[in-house]
Amino acid sequence: MSQQEDYRQRIGQLIRDAREDSGKTQAQLARDLNTSQSAVNRIEKGLQNLTIDMLARIGAALDSELVSVGPSTGPSHLRVEGGLKLHGAIDVKSSKNAGVALLCASLLNEGTTILRKVARIEEVNRLLEVLASIGVVYRWLNADNDLELVVPAKLDLAAMDADAARRTRSIIMFLGPLMHRVDEFELPYAGGCDLGTRTVEPHMIALRPFGLKVVATEGSYHAKASAGAGPERPIVLTERGDTVTETALLAAARYKGTTVIRNASPNYMVQDLCFFLEKLGVTIEGIGTTTLRVTGVEHINRDVEYAPSEDPIEAMSLIAAAIVTQSSITVRRVPIEFMEIELALLEEMGFNYDRTDEYPAENGHTRLVDITTKPSELRAPIDKIHPMPFPGLNIDNLPFFAVIAATATGSTLLHDWVYENRAIYLTELNKLGAQVKLLDPHRVLIEGPTHWSGTEIVCPPALRPAVVILLAMLAAKGTSVLRNVYVIHRGYEDLAERLNALGARIETFRDI
Repeated sequence: MSQQEDYRQRIGQLIRDAREDSGKTQAQLARDLNTSQSAVNRIEKGLQNLTIDMLARIGAALDSELVSVGPSTGPSHLRVEGGLKLHGAIDVKSSKNAGVALLCASLLNEGTTILRKVARIEEVNRLLEVLASIGVVYRWLNADNDLELVVPAKLDLAAMDADAARRTRSIIMFLGPLMHRVDEFELPYAGGCDLGTRTVEPHMIALRPFGLKVVATEGSYHAKASAGAGPERPIVLTERGDTVTETALLAAARYKGTTVIRNASPNYMVQDLCFFLEKLGVTIEGIGTTTLRVTGVEHINRDVEYAPSEDPIEAMSLIAAAIVTQSSITVRRVPIEFMEIELALLEEMGFNYDRTDEYPAENGHTRLVDITTKPSELRAPIDKIHPMPFPGLNIDNLPFFAVIAATATGSTLLHDWVYENRAIYLTELNKLGAQVKLLDPHRVLIEGPTHWSGTEIVCPPALRPAVVILLAMLAAKGTSVLRNVYVIHRGYEDLAERLNALGARIETFRDI
């Protein structure tokens, strides 16, 4: 194989991964590029030469810096000097998933909504662009990221920023609020026809009892609402998903009646949404359980303030950073009730730490602690590590156990049964010296301990594996480079800068 053919194949694989992570089919990307599906297929197989203009268009269509070009708009990278100890204290930021749900929930309220300490990440930015395009007025109030939103009595849905809507996966959560405001509407989404049908179906189980009919066509959801319709019996969710539960709650919030939701997710972002809806006058029984009883309010016009709780996934990221670098740091404002399984498993592996007594989050409900990590000699757990719906080990926290297991003595089996192919990206740790064996698309076997060494890696398009690689680079001797880190910005606010405040040395740079 010639060097040119090798480059084409590597670029094609990056484009395929970015497309799959964006939720698009080859046909959908082809339409965005005004080309054929067969051409996209050739590109992804590395069988077609690409101009700089085409690479830029692909990057824009996939909202990915993996294939962006040019010094001013090109991808940003991280240069990491590894092998340093971390020290000091750091606060866990507010939950990004709760923040996204609350932005969608603000559409229920015709009064002024103020959300405290909202995560300023790319997903939030995209949603704000969509909200502004349909008439919502928002402003950042201060350096603490307090956000004010004012929703008009009438939304201009025809003016919706379709490009911004297609760049966020959260747009589906507009269905619940909008069905109470207009009889018929369209929502863009970022998937092809087949993906769209699969994506919307679990949500339709929650929405059909309220009279909403949705048809997923190529690139749009076409929705028709029936005013005043409501469920005649309990809604049983076939999938205990976080977003699906939020969809059911948003639909029930303005239904003048009582809705029972069974097999509901009791996860952290769902609880935050429930507490916010209560501030809007909605009555909810069973918060934190799998059965919710919701009595809605037909019209909502209230001035409310709400502070979403801290993010357990970010908390896990920071604790993992301390573990792999053998450092002692204090992670403040850890939402302990959503971290108990993770910490119990780490204790079984030999992790030593101190924690304070519990104290309440600003939402008045979530229990927080401060955790001070201690350098620990870890051993592999006896059983495999796998995620479960809350109160089990969080699905998004599973990848962090890959880099943790790589520091432990012995063999650890990770089973990521939820996501197709996410486990594959964990094998990138091998480039830094780990021994991660892929057993199938859902399982990896990790042998430790690892003698980490620095290298250069292109950031995978999946958020959590990307951060896992960054954490391993903190432990690796020498200098590492993580290229094209836009995916990290989608889920973390100023992560490199905040790690630097703990003693890391991470430099952001772009190619000249």
